[in-house]
Parts: sequence; structure tokens; C-alpha cells
Amino acid sequence: MTAPVGRPPLGVFPQPDVVPYIARWSSENRPSGVVVVKGLGIAYADEGAYERDDLGVLWKRIGWSPGKGRPEFGQVHFLRQRRAMRKRLCQVCGGPSDRTSEGTLWLVGEDPDGPELWKPGYVTTHPPLCVPCAVTSVGACPHLRKRYVALRVRAFAPAGVHGVLYRPGGLFPVAYGADGVTFESPHIGWVLASQLIMELQEFTVVDLEAEHAAYLRRT
Repeated sequence: MTAPVGRPPLGVFPQPDVVPYIARWSSENRPSGVVVVKGLGIAYADEGAYERDDLGVLWKRIGWSPGKGRPEFGQVHFLRQRRAMRKRLCQVCGGPSDRTSEGTLWLVGEDPDGPELWKPGYVTTHPPLCVPCAVTSVGACPHLRKRYVALRVRAFAPAGVHGVLYRPGGLFPVAYGADGVTFESPHIGWVLASQLIMELQEFTVVDLEAEHAAYLRRT
């Protein structure tokens, strides 16, 4: 089957009034706090409960007040992104993503080189979607507007995190870049995480317009 990669379906137009569930609001900005060296990694000097995930990875601090202030399009809310990934929530509306016997619906659009590079083991920081929000997104999101691929993903697993990398540097650790780090990496204790990375292990490329038509039939 030829992968349907391209422009949005006819009749889909940008909707700037739609604020994605994983977008950050101006009221949610929060000082990060002082990062210190602790053991074989980093910690907050005043670290409290729930600032690490269940694997012990330290996460950036952020507030939680969606709908208050201005939406900061293009800025991801760290905890809602992680929640959407773990619970398979739609990244736009926050409801359940679309799931059929063929798998969970994902849209990917980072790679400009064509569908032949979409293969098992592909990693993404973008959570899945429901069908209506997927159709809206390909018209409204600059990330997807020019090129996208729709996938039905049957097998996937958290693979790591993306965030700020630190190294020892005297009294305090030194931030030296940002990148993805796998959970198996020896550097996982030195990253201040901001997004969960999901590995898409088994999937089929699908036609989003056909998926939308099938969704309308079953609803």
C-alpha cells in the first residue's frame, strides 16, 4: 500500500481557537529551582514528592492551570504530554485517542524524506490522537500541514525522555545541551526531563481520509 503522505484533506482549515491539551498556558510557568548533584545524577535542592517519575527520572517543574492566561502554542506542558503518552490520550482534546483492532492512531510529520523511512523502532514525543482531532490537526498544525503520515500502531512502549542534559561542574552541575536519552542510558540520571519519548514498534501506514470516513460510519 502506498503511504498517504501529503497535504490536509479537502475541507479542513486551520482553527486557531483550538488549544491542544498538551499546550502550555502562560499561567503555568514556574521557576525551575536550583539543580544540584546528588549521587550519580541531579536533583532539586528542595526536591519534593512527585518530582520524579516511577523510574526515578527528574522532571522539569511546571504549574497546572489550563485555560488561565494565554495559550503558548508550540510550548509543551511537560506533565500533560507525559500523561497523554502513558494513558493514550488525544494530544489535542485530552480525551481517549482512537483505538481499533488495527491499533492506536498516531500522526507523525517530522521526517521530510518520505514514507520509506517510517519503520519499526521510530520514536516520537507526539502523543496519539482521536480521528476528529487528527483531521483538524493536519490543517491547523504547522508541524503537519505540509507533510504527515497517519499510523495505526499496534505495539509501542516508553523508550526514554527528552530534556536538558547536565554534567558535574564544581559546586553545581552544568547544563550543556538538550537531547533524548533512553532509559537504559548511563546519562539518564543527568537529564532534567521535559517530554516522554515513545517508541512505535509495530504499525501500519493508513489513509487519514479513509480513517475519518470509517469513524463517521461507526459513530
